[in-house]
Amino acid sequence: MPIDRPTFAAGTRASFPVMFGIAPFGMICGAAMVAGGIPPLAAMLMSICVFAGASMLAASQLLAAGAPVALIIVTAFFINLRFMMYSGSIRLHLGPLPIRWRLLVAYLLADNPYALSMARFAEHPEDRNRVAYYLGVSIPVWICWQLAVATGIAIGTGLPAAWQLEFAAPLAFIALSVPLLRDRAMIAAATASACTVALAHALPLRLALILAACAGLAAGLLAERKTA
Repeated sequence: MPIDRPTFAAGTRASFPVMFGIAPFGMICGAAMVAGGIPPLAAMLMSICVFAGASMLAASQLLAAGAPVALIIVTAFFINLRFMMYSGSIRLHLGPLPIRWRLLVAYLLADNPYALSMARFAEHPEDRNRVAYYLGVSIPVWICWQLAVATGIAIGTGLPAAWQLEFAAPLAFIALSVPLLRDRAMIAAATASACTVALAHALPLRLALILAACAGLAAGLLAERKTA
């Protein structure tokens, strides 16, 4: 499938600002994995295979705490459940694709590329080169993430705790998500999710994320039906 180069380049340019949040978070994850007892090579392979910072960081913390392997797997599974919602949402915009392209799109799916791509698709619904834009955003983000994780692994536990860099990536994602709040359904979904995760943040296994996602979906659907 041919890739439109100007659209790919537009996606690449759009990805540059979010790297200021991705890079420090990747370094934190790399350092945390080493601190959790994961060998450097295994930590790098985990980053390449998993490509999901939140679950990697949670797994590292659980490893450092001596948690059972089963608990680590279940925790990572629940944290990454949001990608199922991302996949179902973005598939509607990308349309039918050959299996090799679907595998690539699925592998590169992450928070910031998803938010950037969805914002672009909302602004340019007539654009037919959506896969090119998505790849233009996702590939540079992937490269930045892997380089940042590798740097964090090399640094190990040397990053000062006072930096509080773990907040950089969530803040970057919030900044990208705000422009998507254009209608009543999106605002209702975001509000319900935020309230739920604030109330349920103390639950184990990061269950607050799942409850927030369910609350957001329910609130969004309810608001959409009322406005229909």
